[in-house]
Amino acid sequence: MIARYCTIAMALLAATVSANPFAAKQSPANDVEVAHRARLMRNAIPTKNSQLGRKLDGEADEVEVDISGYSLRFEKCQFVLAYDDELAEEDGDSILSTQRFVIFRLCPSGSCKSCNSGYGEYMVDMQDYLDYTVAYRDEEQEEMCDTCQEQCYYAQDGDDANADGDNADGGDERRLSYSVDCDTCLTDCEKIANMEDNKYIDATKFIDCVQIQDGNDDGTSALYGGPICASQGSKIKIGVFTDDACKILDNTLDVEDYITNGDGEAMKLSHALLKTTYDVSDCIDCLAEVEDDDGNNGDDANAQAAETKEVCEELYQTAGKCESTHGFTSGLSSDYGNYAANQVSNEELVCDFISSLKSGTYSQDGEIVIGGSKVYTAGGTSTTGGQKFALTFFIIGTVGLAVYAAMLHSQLTKGGKADLSAQGGAMA
Repeated sequence: MIARYCTIAMALLAATVSANPFAAKQSPANDVEVAHRARLMRNAIPTKNSQLGRKLDGEADEVEVDISGYSLRFEKCQFVLAYDDELAEEDGDSILSTQRFVIFRLCPSGSCKSCNSGYGEYMVDMQDYLDYTVAYRDEEQEEMCDTCQEQCYYAQDGDDANADGDNADGGDERRLSYSVDCDTCLTDCEKIANMEDNKYIDATKFIDCVQIQDGNDDGTSALYGGPICASQGSKIKIGVFTDDACKILDNTLDVEDYITNGDGEAMKLSHALLKTTYDVSDCIDCLAEVEDDDGNNGDDANAQAAETKEVCEELYQTAGKCESTHGFTSGLSSDYGNYAANQVSNEELVCDFISSLKSGTYSQDGEIVIGGSKVYTAGGTSTTGGQKFALTFFIIGTVGLAVYAAMLHSQLTKGGKADLSAQGGAMA
């Protein structure tokens, strides 16, 4: 995976106008990719200063990076229009497809809001990011509603002990470590349960590219709904694509114009769950609670070592990494293992590519921006104030030079005729 991102970064830095600046995206099954990356991670060996766990299995070493002391924070979503071999072979209207990336950070726990030092910065395919974060947030939401029902419904019956979370029957089975807010959770969970009855559908159902309109012989084209970057990359929403891989975006269409239920009634999107995947104020704590041999979640001496949540672990293994630049000391070192050496030797390229994605090299829809940024409206793009000033200045300047050239030409012509007349008079 690192090699893939580095190839992309090298192509970008070498020649942005190259005929094939980006490798075409391959699409093997996600489980195959994850298994391959897991095998790569097993070649890594813990460094002296890193927080790596090492497990021996016969003569083989299985290494896991311990990032339980960090929190995962969304940074930016970015599209990149890239050359696509498959589209080129199909001889279609375009040979460019949309590559979708998400940048996230692992911030030291307790400093997620600031996150200005000692963090790692990472780049991952948007599909992988949404697969893992949506699954995590969905489970978190389900647990919240279960706990809400256990605690708050008892509270409505007047059982103060149960309202405080001391239900003897269900207390040991509760999976959340925080107390729910009964003033809001009952309303929120009721909305979730009655979403479809209220003509809403969860936006996360479209993260895998779902067909929203059938193609017909009358010329109607098939359309698909899939995730897009919005608000200059600070949000993720659902847009309309014209292909079944959601690579060709049509930003003139609104996905809600094509969503209906089984009865043909129009539906709207609920973004509540999707918003949690890019909410920078709500980081994902990578520390997973573990139970000791007695089934307790306490901090006693017999408790097991800290474990990392799967969402953090999988995204870390999947992502292109930029760590040493930001003082992240819990990563891999080039002194150990082929995978670690590859990571460190290519880290500068990965960091440069991440920087280009964040710095405005690309517009919101993935086009390369040269000489200024684009400002986006619902229907397309518009020039900035600086661009308008520069354009006006050059137009006026060009007209002025043309007028000045005409004046010079007129003066030279008249002057030449006057000299010839004088010379003719003298000769007579």
